[in-house]
Amino acid sequence: VSAVASWGRPLGRRAFSDVPVVPMLLEGQKVQSKTKTFFDIHNPATGELIARTPQCTPEELKQAADSCAEAFKSWRTVPPSTRARVMHKYEGAIRDNTEELAQLLTREQGKTIADSKGDIFRGLEVVEMSTGVPAMMQGETLAGVATAVDVHSYRVPLGVVGGICPFNFPAMIPLWMYPPAVTAGNTFLLKPSERVPLTGVRLAEMAHDC
Repeated sequence: VSAVASWGRPLGRRAFSDVPVVPMLLEGQKVQSKTKTFFDIHNPATGELIARTPQCTPEELKQAADSCAEAFKSWRTVPPSTRARVMHKYEGAIRDNTEELAQLLTREQGKTIADSKGDIFRGLEVVEMSTGVPAMMQGETLAGVATAVDVHSYRVPLGVVGGICPFNFPAMIPLWMYPPAVTAGNTFLLKPSERVPLTGVRLAEMAHDC
């Protein structure tokens, strides 16, 4: 999974040098955008400026897409059962880090901790479902549909998938997107909401570690 943050308008209440900039994740590495345009992220409860989202450049977007395309060449050949085991590990990582994720989600989006945990859990259910994707990928065979004619169907990975997320469910909606796609053998380019990117980027980091 590659994650790229974008869009921006300047706004802030403290020196920008004190505020972390949300990184891009490219090939598992945190990379700072070269843009000069940012969107400021405030804690809704306090008004504190907690981070800045870069409006990534077209060149950086192309770099992320090219990285996903290159990764697809090898990822598509990984056995489905192996990809499913990665999702099993990811499921466990999200469960083990739900408290951390909920604190982060609340800080950037303003939900209560209980609602943030619900946001994460509803996404986690899709991660759980994704561990069964190998069975869903089975094709079909029908012999003798005509003289000397048999029919075979296959479900195969398509390539690079892109996802653009809204602001209202920072964990649930990204987790609706890339776990099924990646387990099916595709690679994924995620654009979290510029207003609440921190949870999505943290989830992407955790996915890479699995």
